[in-house]
Amino acid sequence: MPSALPDGEPAPDDGRLPESALAGAGERGFGVYVHVPFCASRCGYCDFNTYTAAELGGGVTRDDYAALVGREIALARRVVGGAVPKVSTVFFGGGTPTLLTPEALSGVVAEIDAAFGLAPDAEITTEANPESVDPDYLRRLRAGGFNRVSLGMQSTAPGVLATLDRRHTPGRALEAVAEARDAGFDHVNLDLIYGTPGERPEDFAASLHAAVGTGVDHVSAYSLIVEDGTALAAKVRRGDLPRPSDDVAADRYLMAEEVLSAAGLTWYEVSNWARDDAARCRHNLLYWTGGDWWGFGPGAHSHIAGVRWWNVKHPSRYGERLAQGLSPAQGREILTADQRYVEDLLLRSRLADGMPVTSLQGRGPAAATRLAADGLLDTGALSSGLLRLTLRGRLLADAVVRDLLD
Repeated sequence: MPSALPDGEPAPDDGRLPESALAGAGERGFGVYVHVPFCASRCGYCDFNTYTAAELGGGVTRDDYAALVGREIALARRVVGGAVPKVSTVFFGGGTPTLLTPEALSGVVAEIDAAFGLAPDAEITTEANPESVDPDYLRRLRAGGFNRVSLGMQSTAPGVLATLDRRHTPGRALEAVAEARDAGFDHVNLDLIYGTPGERPEDFAASLHAAVGTGVDHVSAYSLIVEDGTALAAKVRRGDLPRPSDDVAADRYLMAEEVLSAAGLTWYEVSNWARDDAARCRHNLLYWTGGDWWGFGPGAHSHIAGVRWWNVKHPSRYGERLAQGLSPAQGREILTADQRYVEDLLLRSRLADGMPVTSLQGRGPAAATRLAADGLLDTGALSSGLLRLTLRGRLLADAVVRDLLD
């Protein structure tokens, strides 16, 4: 079951933004997120806003979805006008964006370009399940302007894939990487999940070595989270599966750092490793550094200059709102200066680039000194005025942030 949307004030039916937001739009960059809510099947751990054909009901289909998003793009253009710079990043997520045709995805990119303009070096990414693409699909996607693809590998262990309800075979993600390279993609990411109940240390080690063996220039590795309302949560609650262990997750993270760094991939965010600066996911960096983006699609979130809003969740309701000439936004919040500071600290502290100590407020600088003495912050970086986590600090990143905020 998809997670619930946050509370907030009602969003204006015409999508308008406060003048203060338009005045500050794009100061830290501007990107676009496109949510594609379709999945061939639901993975047991997933609480994203996605729907199988049986769950979708009427009103929206894969065939007409791109045109529907085009209506929201037109609305966004009316709202922001020329207040934002050219789009530096476009990211298609889901769901499984590659259940749409390459031409449909590329058509949405063309509409974004027509509405806002794409920067000459724009990063254009799509997520993909390994079984949803083939060599021809990837060639057409590359020809349509996409230059980065992120494949959901998760694991090479059959038992782990079965527990996660993943449909692809253990080797399919590795094949898809080779196909993406052959299609001309310079940047390919593999997503891994660790800490799945029943996963052995050798299972995750094999997955890591298989991932780096493909030659990808980016790997994301995330600890499994049991989200309320999912099939996995029900199994854990019944005792069919043990709850993932924090200690196991820490051991897996240390293994990831060891294997990935030995293969020439360097961490640049707590859960992300890249071969060089060019391989970093610029779209996610936009989120982590407080940039602005418009999120298109049901349940998508957006942020411009301290105003955050979110669309209605169900695709049918999303389509109905747009058909009536209304914004699909359900609610919004205007962040206070304190809220923006907390979010900025929470996100930027996770980056290897760190954040300036001078940006800390209140007791933050004194807390940073204590955390460095405890081995959680890099003392060398701190002495040069930069807040950067040590390896131990990355394991305890949330606790570090809490201490900096106390």
